Amino acid sequence: MTGPRFGVWAPVYGNHGARHHPHDAPDASYRRTRDLIVHAEKVGFDATLVAQHVIHPSDVEDDVLETWSTLAALAEATDTIELIGAIKPLLFNPLVFAKVAANIADISASRLSINVVSGWFLPELEALGVTVLEHDDRYAHTRDWLRTVTALWAGKQVAVGDGHPALVRPVPQHVPPVYVGGESEPGRALAAETADVFFINGRPLADTAEVIADLRSRRAAVGGPPLRFGLSAFVVARETDAAAHAEADHLQALVDAERRPEITGGTDPKTQMYKVLANTSRVGSNGGTLAGLVGSYDTVAERISAFEEAGIELFMLQFQPLEAELDRFAEHIIPRFRSSREIR
Repeated sequence: MTGPRFGVWAPVYGNHGARHHPHDAPDASYRRTRDLIVHAEKVGFDATLVAQHVIHPSDVEDDVLETWSTLAALAEATDTIELIGAIKPLLFNPLVFAKVAANIADISASRLSINVVSGWFLPELEALGVTVLEHDDRYAHTRDWLRTVTALWAGKQVAVGDGHPALVRPVPQHVPPVYVGGESEPGRALAAETADVFFINGRPLADTAEVIADLRSRRAAVGGPPLRFGLSAFVVARETDAAAHAEADHLQALVDAERRPEITGGTDPKTQMYKVLANTSRVGSNGGTLAGLVGSYDTVAERISAFEEAGIELFMLQFQPLEAELDRFAEHIIPRFRSSREIR
């Protein structure tokens, strides 16, 4: 397949965008996610991202889906879609995780990837009794943790902490690719050293191109294969630019009416994502509509092409209402980037 790849964020939080959209109730059940991802695969999506939170970051009383049991089930329910699972190293012993992920990689016939996230939601760490490391120390921990996991997947004996050296058997037939997110200085350094793909939070094209250039330079300095790039974005596409912007304004009004302080109160102030996104109006998480995929079908397709030319390979997308807008994208946008033989 040539051209960009398209993914969808699994609704582990219930939805993205307005929590109380009249046509998109916040349903974080496994069955909703399963049905959505099975359907997304059928209509031409290439990947899904299953984010990881034990506690909902917007409201601790809201439902949030558990990541790794969900991925194991999705591995059986799907056939071709890439399953990208977020993992916070502070929450998982590396030996246990290496074993769990190797098993899911086998169940999925090597469709599993991991998205390493060092963690920014401090109340979650505190509630779990995890030692809350400083921002840069979390990245140092992630580097050591990832080194241990990849060594175990390579069949090496590794001691975890003060334990005896241990092995993971069987090792995955194909080692899961590593996606790294985090745009602070230690986050970029970690990605340059360890990542197969760097996930960029949604932002305008020029800013995205600057991030790509920086990471490419860093990878060249440390050596290794070329780094690939993914971009998070919230899509609002309609027949005309005016109709799309009217819908985006409607969604923004819903979001503005229900803004709650929990997410900012629990954010590590050193987290680069929230420095970049501070004082911006947007719909969706991780940059959302800041990437500018709002407009007519022609406009959205042109902007995707421009991001692809800048180096984005995978677009990890959010929609609202999720099911209806995912189908709209599959009908009107995906075919523009596929040959007739590739359209399912």
